[in-house]
Amino acid sequence: MEDKKFIVGLLNAHATSLVHFVNQQSPDEFIKSINGKWSVGQNLDHLIRSLSPVNQALLLPSFVLRMMFGKPNRTGRNYQELVDRYHQKLSAGGRATGQFIPPAILWEQKESKVADFNRQRDRMIKRLESWSEDQLDQYLLPHPLLGKITLREMLFFSAYHIQHHLHLLKERERGTD
Repeated sequence: MEDKKFIVGLLNAHATSLVHFVNQQSPDEFIKSINGKWSVGQNLDHLIRSLSPVNQALLLPSFVLRMMFGKPNRTGRNYQELVDRYHQKLSAGGRATGQFIPPAILWEQKESKVADFNRQRDRMIKRLESWSEDQLDQYLLPHPLLGKITLREMLFFSAYHIQHHLHLLKERERGTD
């Protein structure tokens, strides 16, 4: 199973790539929604909205997570298995809902959104330090599409989710979405 070092590496690499992409966008590119798809700014805001609750959960005592979400009844998935499951759910029509849907994001918000995104990534990495490798597989969190997944799986998802949205934005930029 991929370890905490692997997760931190993915979070840093994917976040750095996303921020680089965002910083290359013109004001028009940053705010433009194409064919009903989210703008670059909205994608960034969606990722902030997705990382924030995971960061909040990582601060909770483990007994609270156990009381709220129970304990795993299966072996945790590895990174690729989690990514494959997420793609299955998307293929079946899964989409962001509720608190994860971003409002319109203005160009003037770009710097603060990039800073907030980087803060969320940094918090996740810092908070991950307080959890042992074993604990990552012993506690659950709810995911809107994937159901209850282990902390490790949620961290895999968080890292992959950044890459996924960057890929969507690059496809859109190439006109292949």
